[in-house]
Amino acid sequence: MFCSQRKLGLPVVLAVSMVLVGCAPSFPSPTPAPTSTSASTPTASPTASPSAPGTDSATPPPDDATATPQPGDRVLSARISYGWAWPGPGQPATIGHDIAVPIAPPPSPPLPSLTSIGAGAHPLASPPYDQLSFRFEGGFPGYELEYVPVLTGDASGLTIPMDGTDSILRVVFRLAQAHTEDGISSVLEAPREAVGLAAITRYAPAGDFEGTVTYGIGVGHPVPSTVNTAVRVYEVERIEQGRHLYVVAVQVDASPWR
Repeated sequence: MFCSQRKLGLPVVLAVSMVLVGCAPSFPSPTPAPTSTSASTPTASPTASPSAPGTDSATPPPDDATATPQPGDRVLSARISYGWAWPGPGQPATIGHDIAVPIAPPPSPPLPSLTSIGAGAHPLASPPYDQLSFRFEGGFPGYELEYVPVLTGDASGLTIPMDGTDSILRVVFRLAQAHTEDGISSVLEAPREAVGLAAITRYAPAGDFEGTVTYGIGVGHPVPSTVNTAVRVYEVERIEQGRHLYVVAVQVDASPWR
């Protein structure tokens, strides 16, 4: 249960780097988007340890977008921000981005705004993986990934059920928002929460509170032999359907369930 987000006044945003007051809006159901399956294989080789954020270009992963491509759609840049590794409890993966707040004058959002989510399976990649893509407008937020025993709401502190999963990967976006200035969810398109893929079984919103947007990703099925599941993250800047998007694509190794 989340309470309504209060508007952020521009003077408040300018006065401090990040003192955003308010509560998370409720999460109305966005337009359902089907998950996709792709045989595309990224050319970047998996690594045994997390890679430091860099500027080197990489072949972007499949976008998992459901809209028909249009002339002018293109990838501007792509990189691996976190190589294949396990961000276990107490060992979070943290990727930072410098953001000048506000990023745009009103009525535009003062922070990177989450506008859609995509999901897809990529069984022929090496290793095979499932992907959950968070698409922002306005810039890349910073973010943190960590496996946690339970998912709790940022504002309420209540446990959010993640039934039918083996583990929970929490993704926390910093200096980000998922609502409009009217307090309405800005996420216009997303797959159903029970996505039912091999590695990513479901996901759930856990907060849009004080400049922090949190999601939980349910990984795998509840079987006792499941190993620690590796994660990789791509960042892709692209033009799609005439919109300038900043995509954070979270990939989960699906090898244990193949």
